[in-house]
Amino acid sequence: MKSVNILLVEDNEGDIVLTIEALEESKIINNINVVRNGKEAIDYVFNEGKYKEVSPPDLILLDVNLPLKSGHEVLTVIKGDERTKHIPVIMLTTSSSERDINLSYKHYVNCYITKPVDLTDFFEAVTSIEQFWFNIVKLPVRK
Repeated sequence: MKSVNILLVEDNEGDIVLTIEALEESKIINNINVVRNGKEAIDYVFNEGKYKEVSPPDLILLDVNLPLKSGHEVLTVIKGDERTKHIPVIMLTTSSSERDINLSYKHYVNCYITKPVDLTDFFEAVTSIEQFWFNIVKLPVRK
């Protein structure tokens, strides 16, 4: 089984630790990369700045509320570019705001998940994301 590259865009250290822990418990071989603000996310996806040598992500887990550029701004850039619009982007956020949900889908997010508060539910949500996107869905082949 080939490894998958997951880009986690999150500024909350606690959520980073929990998400990585949940992803590492799965049977899928994954490479998890973390950036902590919207500008770094864009640089990473487009191999700019200190991210010139990174492999492209197969999946992006994106928070809405980020420093420097919001998750909505990042999503708009990724989905607005021919080179990156095929990458699945999942909003994984504490926001359950109808405005955030609608805006995310308006800019072609692949799905929107509000982070569960309960630890067990949070782990199940992250595991479900991974199982769905890497065991059920067929993704484009990385070039």
